[in-house]
Amino acid sequence: MAEYEFVLSSGERIPVVIVARRGLRNITLRPKTRPVREIHISKPWLTPTATALRFLEQKRRWCERIFNNAPQKIRLHSGDEIEFLGWHVLLTHDPSRRSNEFVAHDDTSATLIVGGGADMFERRVRDFIRSQFLIVAKQMVHSAPRELWPKRIAVRDTTSRWGSCSTSGTMSLSWRLAFAPRDVMRYVVMHELAHRVHMDHSPAFWQTVSQLYGFGVERAKRWLNAHGAELHRYF
Repeated sequence: MAEYEFVLSSGERIPVVIVARRGLRNITLRPKTRPVREIHISKPWLTPTATALRFLEQKRRWCERIFNNAPQKIRLHSGDEIEFLGWHVLLTHDPSRRSNEFVAHDDTSATLIVGGGADMFERRVRDFIRSQFLIVAKQMVHSAPRELWPKRIAVRDTTSRWGSCSTSGTMSLSWRLAFAPRDVMRYVVMHELAHRVHMDHSPAFWQTVSQLYGFGVERAKRWLNAHGAELHRYF
């Protein structure tokens, strides 16, 4: 449990983590809304903690706005229906099963039967979605010219970016894109593949993205900018 808390106007108590760092000149404040709701404060080594807390209070309106606008986590239970990777999926729990079973009813609807104990329900759903996300991501990558394929695809749970592509050839993708429309997920994949040619965001880079994606690239980009925060509503 954090030693300090920041109480929102709603009454919600946000843990505050304060870290003293040598060589730091100023107090830095970082509200986090996912995967957990916390406020991280870094302060110069000799700066009193009381000073850091006063600085936080001075930024109250800013912090309140961030936490109020962030989506609250939604807990998943047996009987819930969610959408991922283009499927509308009913979640059910069968504790007598040792593994999950995905039953497709048609091209867009399915049932995910989750085995194991009730305490593992959400974790098993999350792990299943992550594994399926990687399969679909590889399919999207393989639809592009072979010379652009990355050496490795890594699945992450990042909070600051949807994807990245290193100079070593590793593509990293946030598995939470599984909750986005497939064309939006494909946009991020093509965006990162374009970095295999241009390690910047120059006009030539965006032209490559458009060539790889095709018609509708701007629509997918706008959707992600407008709805990206919603992809963190589960887990």
